[in-house]
Amino acid sequence: MQERTEDRPSSTHDDLGIGLRKVVLYVDRVVSEAGTAPALPATRASVAAVIRNPWIGTGAKEDLLEQQAAIGPGLARLLTDRLVTALGGAHRIEAFGKAAIVGTAGELEHAGALIHTPYFGNLVREFLEGESIICFADTRAAAGEDITVPLWHKSHAATRSHYQTVAARVSDAPRHDEIVVIAAASTGPRPHPRIGDRLTDPTVTAATTGA
Repeated sequence: MQERTEDRPSSTHDDLGIGLRKVVLYVDRVVSEAGTAPALPATRASVAAVIRNPWIGTGAKEDLLEQQAAIGPGLARLLTDRLVTALGGAHRIEAFGKAAIVGTAGELEHAGALIHTPYFGNLVREFLEGESIICFADTRAAAGEDITVPLWHKSHAATRSHYQTVAARVSDAPRHDEIVVIAAASTGPRPHPRIGDRLTDPTVTAATTGA
């Protein structure tokens, strides 16, 4: 089951002053895998915000901190509010991840500047009631290209059952002077997880395996 909606920014979100052009929500739920319903069916969602790149035209030595502090908190609130609503509450979310795509006129560092910062990451973690470091992806791409957002457990990052990915895409973004910032989450594990866990793994070394 899949649903994709694209929302025009509200006046409240315009007040963030970040050049917000579009917010895209994607939700999916696997109801059958290998012909069998998962014991713990999970709903996954990603929310993407398309914003203007505030660093277009600046050089490689530009200090990025001021815009990080100005943009990150509002983005974190916007994206997590949508995730929480789509997935039925922060308490239902078990895994999370983040990503950014910078348009072709920007630096890869501009994508990282908006997600690899406490002004975004710390607040996403707080709003989604997590404890783990948030796994991530970032890239530079033309409009409409996919990015694969990795997820892992929001409180116990070593829990392999929750290692999963969400594909995110905005059909007309990023334009050359934009950045797409994404937060993603899941309410549960992969379908039929059965590859063990780092807490129960045997000790495996080159000596024990003969490798």
